[in-house]
Amino acid sequence: MPIGHRHACLPLRRGVPQERTPDGMQRLLNASRWDVDAVRDDLVAYVREHLADPAAILVIDETGFLKKGIKSAGVQRQYSGTAGRRENCQIGVFVTSSSLVPAQTQVLVDRELYVPQDWAEDWPRRREAGVPDDVGFAARIGPAPARAGARGRTARRLGDG
Repeated sequence: MPIGHRHACLPLRRGVPQERTPDGMQRLLNASRWDVDAVRDDLVAYVREHLADPAAILVIDETGFLKKGIKSAGVQRQYSGTAGRRENCQIGVFVTSSSLVPAQTQVLVDRELYVPQDWAEDWPRRREAGVPDDVGFAARIGPAPARAGARGRTARRLGDG
């Protein structure tokens, strides 16, 4: 479901009590220009300043997003732990900071879209889906470079490396 789609905006809108419909949230998400890396960096700085815990750990998790079409970036028939089998899906790799201080806290601090090898090598398809040129393939088995890269960048931002 694309960002700004009516059903995707309903849960977001619930956090804004004065909004009675998802229209305002849809307008914000569809019309605004976002520097997602800058927003992520601001969030990591906030976590470091307000939720700092030397015992916090980084949790890296893959999540599958089931898809019906073939146009969404990285979508193909592949194993999804979410579905528990091979499905047509996208795979996202997410990094959260998890802590028990000051209370049980989990904050999403980084994300990467898994780009399958077929996608990494298909330049026209990548451009159509908006996959940046600097995003490449990383194996999902073992210590995948995409996961290690996301964890390393996040750990450095949080002051762990």
